[in-house]
Order: sequence, then structure tokens, then C-alpha cells
Amino acid sequence: MTGLLALWPRAWSRERRSAATIAAAGLLLVVLMWSLGRILSLAPEPIGGAAQQFAEGTLVTLELTVVSGLLGVLFGLLAAVSRMSALPPLRWAAGFYIWSIRGTPLLVQIFFTFFALPELVPGLQLSDFNSAAAALAINVGAYNAEAIRSGIQAVAKGQTEAARSLGLSPLQTFVHVVAPQGIKIALPPLVNNVVALLKDTSLAYGIGVVELSNVGNRLQAATFLPVPILVTTAIIYLVLTSVLTQVSGAIEHRLDVEQRHEPH
Repeated sequence: MTGLLALWPRAWSRERRSAATIAAAGLLLVVLMWSLGRILSLAPEPIGGAAQQFAEGTLVTLELTVVSGLLGVLFGLLAAVSRMSALPPLRWAAGFYIWSIRGTPLLVQIFFTFFALPELVPGLQLSDFNSAAAALAINVGAYNAEAIRSGIQAVAKGQTEAARSLGLSPLQTFVHVVAPQGIKIALPPLVNNVVALLKDTSLAYGIGVVELSNVGNRLQAATFLPVPILVTTAIIYLVLTSVLTQVSGAIEHRLDVEQRHEPH
């Protein structure tokens, strides 16, 4: 493993190094959000004058990522369980959800949630942020569903048979034996989906959410200086994704599902 994991003493256990990496990445993210406006204010125009706008847009981007990411895990878990259900209607509904969401552009889904859904559901009022969060959660949930389903199906059948032989019901077997192991296997791709989700939040500009990319677009239109603005926007995204990638790598290193890393 590279990055923050390489900073810790080799004598530390895998769990300790991974926990230290996650803590360090979280601290870096907090420091970044606290200091971003101050750092950018030192840059020349047009960046310095728009430092607070960049900071606020970055915060909205992170808020979108967290809200839609958490909801996406819930949607993915429900879809994965339904996909493996013995009830055909549940399997068909989950299969249709995964097929339709993965087969259509995310931007179209965001537009549909914001413009079309209120017409289909009278009385439904969604702000631009809530519409974007819902669309992003539904989208990433479809990808999470396949990751979770693959993780659950990767659990050895002998685990289920052993649990049933001990007298556990099918539900108890799933909740206490199969699901924990399946989630453990699925966790690295789930975290990777969150990293991808951070970049996907840029599409929320299409319905007016003032996130990071929208801030960049507005400043570019106002100043006609695309190079410094787009470079700054790209650097902020790069820093954010790099921090989240460290978390993803630390989780994968801690779980070490396939025993690919060095023993401790």
C-alpha cells in the first residue's frame, strides 16, 4: 500500500495502521475545509476574490456526497436482498431498478427527479439539493446493490449450512452469519463507489445546485478566465478524491479479504 499507510511503523498491526490512516485522512479533510477559503484568498485574481465561494461550493459537494452516499448504501442493501429474494416480484422489481438506473445517464436521472417527479407525484416539493441527493443516492444504490450481492454470494455455503445445523433460522443465519461476512467483502468496492460519487456530484449543477463545479462555471462566465478557474476547481476535486482514496485503501488493507497484503 502507498500513501498515508506507508507513514506508519511497519511494526504496527494492519488494523492499527489502517485506523491511523483513516483518522489522519479525516483530520486532513477537516483541516482542508477549515483552511480552504483562507488558502485560496492568498491566490491572485480571479481566485482570491472568489475564495469564499469556492469554499462554500466545496462544502456543498461534500454534503451531497455524504447524504447521497449513506442513502445509496441503504438502497443498495435493500436492492441486493430483494434481488436474491425467493419472491419473484421482489426479484423482478430489484432487477428492473438496477437495469434501468445503470443503463441511463445520471444527468437524465437528476433532471427527471427535479423536473418530472413532482408532476408524477402531486404535492411533492423537492429543493434542488434534495433532488440531486435523491437522484445520486438512487444511482449509486444500483451499483452498491451489485457489490453487496456479489459479496453475499461470495460467502461459502458451508457457513450457511453450519449455521442452520446449529438451529438458526434462515433470517438469523442471514443477519448474523452471511450478511456481516458479505458486507466485509463488499466494503472496498462500496467505498470506491463513494469516491466516484464525489465526482458525480458535479452533475448537480444542471439543476442549479451551487456545488464546486457550478461555482467554477459561474466564475468562468463572469470573468472569461477559464484556465485559472478550471485548474483550481480540478485541484480541489483532486485533493478531495485523494483523501477519500486513502480511506478506501485503508479499509481494503484492514479487511484484506483476499490476504494479498503482508502479514502482521
